[in-house]
Amino acid sequence: MTDRIHGRIVRPGAVVPGFVEVDGPTILSVDESPDAGSDIIVPGFVDLHCHGGGGHTFTRGDVDDAAQAAAFHLAHGTTTMLASLVSSPYELMCDATAAYLPLVQQGAIAGIHFEGPYLSGIRCGAQNPDFLRDPSIDELSALIKLGEGAIRLVTIAPELTGALDAIGFLARNGVAAAIGHTDATYEQTLAGVDAGATVGTHVFNGMPPAHHREPGPVLALLDSPAIVCELVADGIHLHDGTLRFAAHATGPDRAALITDAMDAAGMPDGEYELGGQDVVVADRVARLARNGSIAGSTLTMDAAFRQAVGAGLGLPAASAMASTTPARVLGLADQVGALEAGLRADLVVLSPDLQVKRVMRAGSWI
Repeated sequence: MTDRIHGRIVRPGAVVPGFVEVDGPTILSVDESPDAGSDIIVPGFVDLHCHGGGGHTFTRGDVDDAAQAAAFHLAHGTTTMLASLVSSPYELMCDATAAYLPLVQQGAIAGIHFEGPYLSGIRCGAQNPDFLRDPSIDELSALIKLGEGAIRLVTIAPELTGALDAIGFLARNGVAAAIGHTDATYEQTLAGVDAGATVGTHVFNGMPPAHHREPGPVLALLDSPAIVCELVADGIHLHDGTLRFAAHATGPDRAALITDAMDAAGMPDGEYELGGQDVVVADRVARLARNGSIAGSTLTMDAAFRQAVGAGLGLPAASAMASTTPARVLGLADQVGALEAGLRADLVVLSPDLQVKRVMRAGSWI
C-alpha cells in the first residue's frame, strides 16, 4: 500500500516542495509539486548518544525500561538510536549487552553505546568515578562477541594506558571509537584519531577548553577530517554561538546533533539518578547533587533540531546533522538518514514552527 506525504521536503542541500511516496516500509520516490503545503518533512532523526527519557533509562540494563525509553524518543521523531550506558562495572556492561540484543534485532534500537568506563578521572563530569578504569581489550573482545554486532560505539579517553590499542581494536572489529571525557593534549588526541577514532563525544563538554597555546582535544577534533563531532544543542551544554561556530568549522557532514538525554527528558523537575549518582533537575537542567556537574540533558532530537535552526543553521544543515551524518557514523547511510528512493521510510512531519506533527518509521505511522 502506497502513501504520499506532502510538504516542504528537506533533502541534502535543499528544501523542495513536493511529496514523499512510500511503498510499504520503503521510500518509493521523492517528487516535486507546487501545491505541497506548509508542513516540513525531514528524515527520521538518528541519535548516537542517549541515556533515556520519559522516565525510563538505558543505564541499568533493564530491557523493558529500555524499550519504553526508545518509544518515548520515537514519538519525538528519533527513528534510529543507540542506547547509551554510563561508566559501569563490567558485569553490568555484559548484562545490558545481552538484555538489549533482542531490542537491536527487533529494530527498537540500532545498537549500544558505552560512554565509559574508559574515561579520564579529571574530566569525568557526571560519570561515576568509582567505575572508571583503563581500557581492557579483554573486556571489549568479550562484549563484542556477546553483542553479536550490537555494540556500535565506545567512548575512550586516548591518554589512558592502553587506549590507543583499544581504539585500534574497536576500529578493526567494526565498532566506532569516540574520543571523549578526556584531558588529552592536542597531540594525544590526534594519536587517538590516527589509531582509528571517528567520533568526538559531546565536543567541548567533558574536555579542557581550547587555549591558543594548548589547543587540546576541542580543536584537534574539530579540525580532524576523520572525526564526526557530537554537539548537544540544548542552549545549556553549548551557547548557540559555539554551536554555530562548531557546525561551520566542521560542516554538516562532520557534525551530529545528539541529546545525551537521561530519564528526566520529558519529565517534571525533581530528583533522579544516573549511574548510581543523585541528579537534580531544575528548569530543564540536570546536575549532579554532589557537585553541580551537568548530568546529561532533558533534550529530545526535535528540540535539538529547533535549537540548531534557531542558532542560524539552515534546515538542510540541521537535517544533515540530525539524521544523515549520524546514520553514516553507524554505517547505516544505505538504509536511513535521508529522504531518498530505496531508503527505509523513516520521516518526521513538522509544522512550520518545527513542532512534531507525525512520525513514520519503516512506512508505518506511530
